[in-house]
Amino acid sequence: MGKKRKHVETQVIEPAKKDEGAPERPKRTLLGWKDKPEVKETEFIPPQQGGFRNKEKVLVTCSRRINFRYRHLMLNLVSLLPHCKKDSKVESKSTKGATLNELVELKNGSSSLFFECRKHKDLYLWMVKCPSGPSVKFLVNAVHTMEELKLTGNHLKGSRPLLTFSANFDKDAHWKLLKEMIIQIFGTPKDHRKSKPFYDHVFVFSIVDDHIWFRNYQISVPHNETDKIARGGLDKMTLVEVGPRFCLNPIKIFGGSFGGPTLYENPFFVSPNQIRALEKKQKAGKFAKKVKAKTRRKMHELSNPLEPDEFADMWKE
Repeated sequence: MGKKRKHVETQVIEPAKKDEGAPERPKRTLLGWKDKPEVKETEFIPPQQGGFRNKEKVLVTCSRRINFRYRHLMLNLVSLLPHCKKDSKVESKSTKGATLNELVELKNGSSSLFFECRKHKDLYLWMVKCPSGPSVKFLVNAVHTMEELKLTGNHLKGSRPLLTFSANFDKDAHWKLLKEMIIQIFGTPKDHRKSKPFYDHVFVFSIVDDHIWFRNYQISVPHNETDKIARGGLDKMTLVEVGPRFCLNPIKIFGGSFGGPTLYENPFFVSPNQIRALEKKQKAGKFAKKVKAKTRRKMHELSNPLEPDEFADMWKE
């Protein structure tokens, strides 16, 4: 049996008195300061900490059986928009709206650009804010891709664009709505992980004959040491076109996503099917004129017969 230890009285160590003159420093840990300074309600919080942050993401996809030129146009837009996400082709049916809304939700997106090709000839562009709308349906004309144009302009991939609009975007309500949708979809969010913090190209949207014409220009600046440009000096800056080019003809504006109540309908829109039907009628009119000319010739020959020739049978004997 072990010996018992002697009982030793524990001495109570008094804590050192704090110096009331100097405030105590907060303790620092691996995760930061242990005692954070309280933020008053009246103090201003900068936008980097708690303000609005643009988290726009655009889903870009197309329908099946799309033409190669239209597919190249879609790939050009994908290269111009660093905040977009590309997906596989979607069947162009009546249920495409529900399918695309589900795809946008799976990709954590807020907008969609859907290229719908019909009859291997006509290209329609759906510009949609998902899932509540609004949505716009365009007919795309005058398509010229970057590979087709071979222009001399060039800019950084992923750089942020300047968006410029013509003055007539502020005239009517439907043009104002289209301008706001274009700003939200084509404008690259600030501090996006795939974007570069430079402005070296311009997206130009102009309205001519109730059509929206798109152009992309590079901002060219001389980089020689002798030709340095001060801020605001726009005299030596030039614009060089990069591409692509296309023209958007608005058809309808819907209140929902890929459908819903019609907010605006273009009264001057003529579908390409009607244009082709008129061209066929004109060609059919030419053929009908030829048939009528033949029948008139036959009727003329019957009504005016030739007199019998007295020397017709001379050489038969």
